[in-house]
Amino acid sequence: MGYALAIAVIVAAIGIIVLSGRFRRRTAVTAEAGGPPARPRPMVSEFHVAGEDARVYFEVPLPEGRVDEVLASLLGHEAVEVVREKRHALPIDGVHRVVALGRRDGSWVVATTVELDTPGRLPPSPSPEHLPHASRVEFDVFDHFDDLPPQSPKAAVPSGRETLASFTDEMVLPAGASAALRGQGIDPEKAAFHDVVLGLMRSAGYSLTETGPATYLARRGGQETFIRVVPHVAGHHPELNEQEMRRFVVDFGSSGAPRGLLITEKHSPFEIHERERRDPRIRFVTRERLQRFVDALALG
Repeated sequence: MGYALAIAVIVAAIGIIVLSGRFRRRTAVTAEAGGPPARPRPMVSEFHVAGEDARVYFEVPLPEGRVDEVLASLLGHEAVEVVREKRHALPIDGVHRVVALGRRDGSWVVATTVELDTPGRLPPSPSPEHLPHASRVEFDVFDHFDDLPPQSPKAAVPSGRETLASFTDEMVLPAGASAALRGQGIDPEKAAFHDVVLGLMRSAGYSLTETGPATYLARRGGQETFIRVVPHVAGHHPELNEQEMRRFVVDFGSSGAPRGLLITEKHSPFEIHERERRDPRIRFVTRERLQRFVDALALG
């Protein structure tokens, strides 16, 4: 009788643990699906109060010359929020200004200063839609893929091992997208192609988990997407080749993700349209589609 009771208690306990785990997983998925997309915040290197200033040092690469209004607004907002988080541990009654600093050529430089109307009293937190770096459009490449331009004629694709400049040398970034990248510590004027694209995806609310070389699992709104980034290597053919496409398709099939996206700065071969037609779960963002893809991410 005692053994039977003990076994029954153990079985019940296991059942509770399993159900609890399932509940927690369902809750996490629901929270991810129902909550607003999480976006990265600038990394804080230092914070201290000096006289009448609360100074917040961000690991943000500042552009040369004057800091544009969008980046200054973003860093000013984030600096105020850092002070708000610290105010219980550090008295700020005598603070008149919140100063946000970033890096330029290895030195700390003031990006913007927020004057307080009343010393020690911070302005109220704005609602999410009024943030300087808030999303305006919920962009999903699979929902809007038809909005991306078709590939250029094959005659326009260079043949042989001709030089193909990095896409980052010719891309056009809206001020908000540039600020979002710098807020992640990415200098869009110097960063590699894949860092820029992945940074834009993070700023659009995608969480990225690296699962292999240049391979990621992207999550947003409860949706998962297998991501493969194919950069162009100097001296190689400037067009996406069959081996790269085949490897992507095979690895996508093994990933278990419901959707797959290959992103490359290389030119598009005709074959991608046939592959997309045969399998609507996969998409190719090639050189011809990249600028519109960047524009859409910048909005979302």
